[in-house]
Amino acid sequence: MAEEKQDLLQLYRFCFLMLADAAKAQEIFHATLREAAQQAANGEAPRDRLWFFRNARWRCLEAGEQGLQAEEADLEQEELAAGAASQIEKLEPQQLAVWIAGAPDPQRSAMALFYLDEFSYRELLSVTELKPPELSKLLRDGRRQFQAWLDATIPAGQP
Repeated sequence: MAEEKQDLLQLYRFCFLMLADAAKAQEIFHATLREAAQQAANGEAPRDRLWFFRNARWRCLEAGEQGLQAEEADLEQEELAAGAASQIEKLEPQQLAVWIAGAPDPQRSAMALFYLDEFSYRELLSVTELKPPELSKLLRDGRRQFQAWLDATIPAGQP
């Protein structure tokens, strides 16, 4: 029961990270649960928890077409810094969601799933439907871009 509750919380967080809009995230979350319930009522229950994330991902992508667009910015990119954790702690959840939601897909999906810190590499590949080299590149580039954005938003050493 506790694991199912955690999965539901992570599903909502995933929707929020993908869209950066609580109302839209809740709408996608509920639509995904309704579809799963309807399938279960027809004797075709979803096979695994990844079904929920795949389904929500496609719904978020569709809803996000009219949402946030990536900003053009030329920031120096580098690997995540040792002090990134303290910078991240100073972020509001909405700031991280806006940054992730503004990324182009499939990078947006990969980063949203990665920052949930809930999935194995194999599960990330399954949900994003990417090949291992593609996913690795997207995560590496996304982490570098995130560090550059983080440095511009909350400079290292800022109280």
